Amino acid sequence: MSQQFHHQNDTKVISSSLLDNVSLLFCGRFWKFQRKESQFQAFVKKFLASRVFMIIMISTIISNAIVMILWTYPKSRLPLFRFFEASEFFFLAIYISEFIIKLYADPIGFWEDGYNLLDVVIFFIVFIPHIIPKIMGIYYPYINIAQGIQSLRILKIITYSRGMRTLITSVGQIASIVASVLILFFVLMYIFAILGFCLFGVSERADLDNWGNLALAFFTLFSLATVDGWTDLQEQLDARNFLLSRVFTIIFILLASFVFLSMFVGVMIIHTENSMKKFERELTLERHTILMEEKQAILKRQQEEVSQLMQTQKNVDYSFAELVENFKKTLRHTDPMVLDDFGTSLPFIDVYLSTLDNQDATISKLQELYYEMVHVLRLMLEDLPQKEQSQSSEKVDDK
Repeated sequence: MSQQFHHQNDTKVISSSLLDNVSLLFCGRFWKFQRKESQFQAFVKKFLASRVFMIIMISTIISNAIVMILWTYPKSRLPLFRFFEASEFFFLAIYISEFIIKLYADPIGFWEDGYNLLDVVIFFIVFIPHIIPKIMGIYYPYINIAQGIQSLRILKIITYSRGMRTLITSVGQIASIVASVLILFFVLMYIFAILGFCLFGVSERADLDNWGNLALAFFTLFSLATVDGWTDLQEQLDARNFLLSRVFTIIFILLASFVFLSMFVGVMIIHTENSMKKFERELTLERHTILMEEKQAILKRQQEEVSQLMQTQKNVDYSFAELVENFKKTLRHTDPMVLDDFGTSLPFIDVYLSTLDNQDATISKLQELYYEMVHVLRLMLEDLPQKEQSQSSEKVDDK
């Protein structure tokens, strides 16, 4: 009985140890897989933010727009039917791949970006012409509408154009101001529509084609506000001998076209200009940030090289000149140099002071050499008169 009990305990210990080993092995492999997946996800994010991906997507969107333009010509639609069909599947494959890659890179943040939501809407619009014939049949009367809204595919370029995004953001920021201007414009048109209907649409000489009801009056006033064909409208009123028609037309055109529409355009221009200036400042700040990061990287590399040079000087019995010559051999003409804030490094200050000491020693040796040269020249000048006197005395003796 006791042997059976010990045997059961041994089997329990062995099974528990096996389970522990299996769980540890599984956790280790899962951790490695998770780490590799996180690395791959970071690589995908970097690829999505790269210029190569942006160029690929912009080229795809523009090519799709060009193919849709060719599809609108009847002469090329039938001969190039196979090409249009193959290109459609090609563009669909790229759009599906883009959607999957973006969703994989950031599953949560993808839905927080408004431009990604626009891409999702366009993504579903792309499949409408392929789904409706299978559900409603190929002779569905509204299939042309589904094919027509495929032109919205070109809106995907907004996601990859920062300038367009800036303009759209500026328009969104002034939505309240634009709404106020449009409401005032609508109030002005409402007042003049009622007034025009009472003046030109009720009497016996009424112009029922343009002022017969409030809807026609609104349409006529819109034509006057855009100054499109207003002379023809005024001629029709003059033909019916309306005395106040010219005063009515001039006042409305002055208020609608020269005041409200100019105000609307002015507001748009001012806010768009402010947004573009802000966009330029952001670009300048980004470039400055990138430049500072590059400088920091260069500084770090230079400090490491200087530290390595100092360590080599301590470990190896080389002179400073030999170390500098060896260091020069490692430099390339394409190596950038950063001099700003470089003197704050202690290793650089140490090397700089050592360089100054060597310069002082060199200058002192040169000064000694100059003193010796001057001394030799002075001695030569002192000996020169004595030689001349000796030569003159020898000539006198000879005579």
